Amino acid sequence: MKIGFAGLTHLGIHYSLASAERGFETVAFHPDQELVDHLTKGLFPVSEPGLDELWQKSKQSIRYVSQAQELNSCSVVFVAIDVITDEENRVDLRPLNELLEIVVDAMEPNATLVIMSQVQPGFMKRLLGRWPNFKGGIFYQVETLAFGTAVERATKPERYIIGAPEAHRSIEKLPVEYRQWLESFGCPLLLMRYESAELAKIAINQYLIASVTVTNTLAAICENQGANWQEIVPALRLDRRIGPYAYLQPGLGIAGGNLERDLVAVRQMASKGETDESFPIAAQKNSQFSADWALRELIKRGLNEAGKTIAVLGLAYKIDTHSVKNSPALRLLKTLEAPQKKGWDPQVKLNPEWELKNYSYCSSAGETLIDVDAVVVMTPWKEFAFLGEKELISMRGKCVIDPMGIWEKQELGSRGFDYARMGLGKEDR
Repeated sequence: MKIGFAGLTHLGIHYSLASAERGFETVAFHPDQELVDHLTKGLFPVSEPGLDELWQKSKQSIRYVSQAQELNSCSVVFVAIDVITDEENRVDLRPLNELLEIVVDAMEPNATLVIMSQVQPGFMKRLLGRWPNFKGGIFYQVETLAFGTAVERATKPERYIIGAPEAHRSIEKLPVEYRQWLESFGCPLLLMRYESAELAKIAINQYLIASVTVTNTLAAICENQGANWQEIVPALRLDRRIGPYAYLQPGLGIAGGNLERDLVAVRQMASKGETDESFPIAAQKNSQFSADWALRELIKRGLNEAGKTIAVLGLAYKIDTHSVKNSPALRLLKTLEAPQKKGWDPQVKLNPEWELKNYSYCSSAGETLIDVDAVVVMTPWKEFAFLGEKELISMRGKCVIDPMGIWEKQELGSRGFDYARMGLGKEDR
């Protein structure tokens, strides 16, 4: 049995390798021959922890191709291209639709088609209307990848959420080959109607957004009330209604593409009268407020003025990724125009299209700290936590803005540094 994947962006790369790791003969298609050549050599356009190791384990079972006709031998074909968003985080489904036309024309008539790219409610019903006689069945499988943990989530899924037409809405009625692929991962299978599956990922992200929003709101209150958010967290972890895995780490807003995209999707549905839009509007406003936390800390200290030099550590929107989609660091650099800025990121290189003023890109974190008035940690890479006295002593000033707390406040405070972390009251700063 052969399994096909079409669309070798972040999503398709990881799931196709996970399929090959499970021992399935996997055909991975993308129309870009240069990309296919690179993938064949194990050269990936994305960076993820464990990706090279996964490639080494899987490479004997996967074949990268640029001709769609190669999918004709596959019993199941997954369309797994990343869905892009514009500057306002609205989805653009044109690349997905164009890829679908190519894939369906190439597929064997009795094969099973599975859409893994995230789509909005109604897409699958319309798709079924385009190809009503698709013999192998058309399914929607909710993708659950996250930048920075993509390998783990592809190879060890928590569950699979599957949108199915009525005739296939039970495990026993799934096409045999598709069922074998799903069951090989040993996780719970949740079958539901198309619309429910399409909303499931949006629902998951909305609950995550709610946790992020509440955490950032209360952490900000702690800073003005003399409380310490880190002291409060254990009380929430022990509450069974919230739990040990709740997202309770204050951060710089809702970055990345997926959460903002789904907030926009909910706002669009709400604007049509389907529900009240107060929550998505409030969440977006709270995200923007949280994203500017470091800027406010610099302004309080007069470090936003000409003549000052600021070190900005991290450009990616979170650790273990090279993505800068909705990056708080870029937002800070674009807003903070007057002072000089120096920066570095282990994965992200400087892009001239960002048009950053008074900014220079350094070759290491240590170089970034030389002769600066303040350092701001915008992405809490592990590399930054190991910066020691030698690097810190090279600073001209003594201000450390550390939103997510990669350094110990007590150690820096004892050495005369002005230290700021999200959620710390004045007594703890």
